[in-house]
Amino acid sequence: MGLSNALLFARHFPTVLLEVDSRKVDLINAGESPIRDEEMIQHLSSDDISLSATVDLIDALRAADWVIVATPTDYNAATNSFDVSSVESVVQSVFELKPSAQVVIRSTLPVGFTQILSQRYPTLSLLVAPEFLREGSALQDCLYPTRIVVGGGAEAAAEFAALLKGASLNPGVDVFLTGLAEAEAIKLFSNTYLAMRVAFFNELDSYVVSRGLDTRQIINGVCSDPRIGTHYNNPSFGYGGYCLPKDTRQLLANYEQIPQNLMRAVVDANETRKQFVAEEILKTNPECVGIHRLGMKVGSDNYRGSSILGILMLIRASGTPVVIYEPTLLENQFMECEVIRDLDEFKSRADLIVANRMADELSDVSHRVYTRDLFRNN
Repeated sequence: MGLSNALLFARHFPTVLLEVDSRKVDLINAGESPIRDEEMIQHLSSDDISLSATVDLIDALRAADWVIVATPTDYNAATNSFDVSSVESVVQSVFELKPSAQVVIRSTLPVGFTQILSQRYPTLSLLVAPEFLREGSALQDCLYPTRIVVGGGAEAAAEFAALLKGASLNPGVDVFLTGLAEAEAIKLFSNTYLAMRVAFFNELDSYVVSRGLDTRQIINGVCSDPRIGTHYNNPSFGYGGYCLPKDTRQLLANYEQIPQNLMRAVVDANETRKQFVAEEILKTNPECVGIHRLGMKVGSDNYRGSSILGILMLIRASGTPVVIYEPTLLENQFMECEVIRDLDEFKSRADLIVANRMADELSDVSHRVYTRDLFRNN
């Protein structure tokens, strides 16, 4: 997330990326991408950007007109909320070193958090500008944003929104200037709606499978209504990735003492779907289950929050042997399961192969593949 922001602005302005991992700093300064994203790889190797990376906060802040915070906010089940400590740590450090800085938080936050920060660090100009990025195409979505949302002081928000719009390659993108909490809420409600849609088509699929019907026919008929449309209608093992699972839980937590049914249902539906899929797999009485890739999407090397991890744990808990095909993993074991990096060996070891998203390399063993990827899209 931070790198995509840095590359977006480095096309127009000298940009310094603060990164705590010195290995990533070295890669970026050498023009190499630390993550798998073709567009990032191309931009980092280009002579048309002005980007440097550092582990030194003072160095990063020295000439900065704007400070963009894009640190992770993982969900903490113990506190029933995002872990916002990395965001607050950066904001506090900026406050101590540059107390009148203009700070833009692009991390996903609980509703109302930035207002608390603004009271704690009153001399900072704090804005919230949520991102709407898809896994595996973060820079693409920065360059071609679906909308620009900036919350906070009207003048500063308008100025930063103009910077985002000017740096993007979508000159007609809609801009929304809002309050701080409204900007935070837009991100959480957007992701929860997407999760709800995924959960709906997954539950449709669970019903259809249980009744022996044709899921494709039903989904095609339902989605022919233009009010429903054909987007986000491909069944899966559950919504996953880094954002949707944690954002739905955070929004549900924000509903404390507020009547709701749907938000709880969205969260619960995802766990129910994983249980259903695991039971369907185990009904076939496999001798050895093979998990084909761990990422949520084709072409992604990010496993955080991947729905197939939940399936893996449920199958393993049944006592059924599990092997994993994941060529990007260097370890020989993952979640107490053997990792195989040779595809032919993997195919020979597993009598049932489980794939959240179907791949051409499995076409020769498709009769042994369990997947709900009916439309072959991400």
